[in-house]
This record gives sequence, C-alpha cells and structure tokens, in this order.
Amino acid sequence: EEVAIKLMITCKTRMVKIHPFSKESAKTKHPQLHYESKLYMLLQGGTGIPHLKWFGVEGEYNVMVIDLLGPSLEDLFNYCNRKFSLKTVLMLADQMLNRVEYMHSRGFLHRDIKPDNFLMGLGRKANQVYAIDFG
Repeated sequence: EEVAIKLMITCKTRMVKIHPFSKESAKTKHPQLHYESKLYMLLQGGTGIPHLKWFGVEGEYNVMVIDLLGPSLEDLFNYCNRKFSLKTVLMLADQMLNRVEYMHSRGFLHRDIKPDNFLMGLGRKANQVYAIDFG
C-alpha cells in the first residue's frame, strides 16, 4: 500500500510519497502537525478527506501518514497550459465547494484555500478532489 508522509522539514512543498513542509521539532511548544492530524481524525469519513493512517514521532520529527494522492489542482492547471474547459471548472468547483461545506458543517475553517491544497485521487478515485493541509 502506498501512502503519503508529511514530515516537518525545511523544503518546498510537493505532494509526493514524502511530503516536505516547514521544519517542526517533536519538542515544539505548538505542534502544528499534531493539530493537523487531530483535524484529519475529526473529519474522517467525509468525501474527499484523505484517510489518516498514522501520526507519531520519528526521531526528532513529528510525522503524519495519509493516503497517497495525485497531483494538485495547481499542478494540473500548469500541465494544461493554465486553461481548463468549462466542464472541468464546473466539476472541480462543485467538488471543492462540497469539501469546504463539509469542513464548515463540522465547525472548521480551512484558512488556506488555494489550488495547491486540493489534490486529485488516484486509480478508481482519479476524478475525486481531496482537500489537504489543515495545519
């Protein structure tokens, strides 16, 4: 089974098997990744919410493991020469609004809505939009 790992280290954000973000020591006073893992747990079961596989400390770092997902909407937009058909825009917008409505119905605000934080699924779920980065 392939998964995505969110490890807090200094690097540019890319959704791949290892998902680098800003550095977060396991000893930090305000563990952003721990907070994010709790949000994934509270949002579990919602359509387009990745499944949290594991959260814990590995060495000096907090680590979170979620489902492996496909490209971000930003990456797809760039791949398509920054042009989507009207049909594609409507399909994506409908799913993105549903994800945001679900979060709001559970009492949460995302606070970082952007194309990089919406990823496509893989395989049978390749047409499904997922919301990520609740930190």
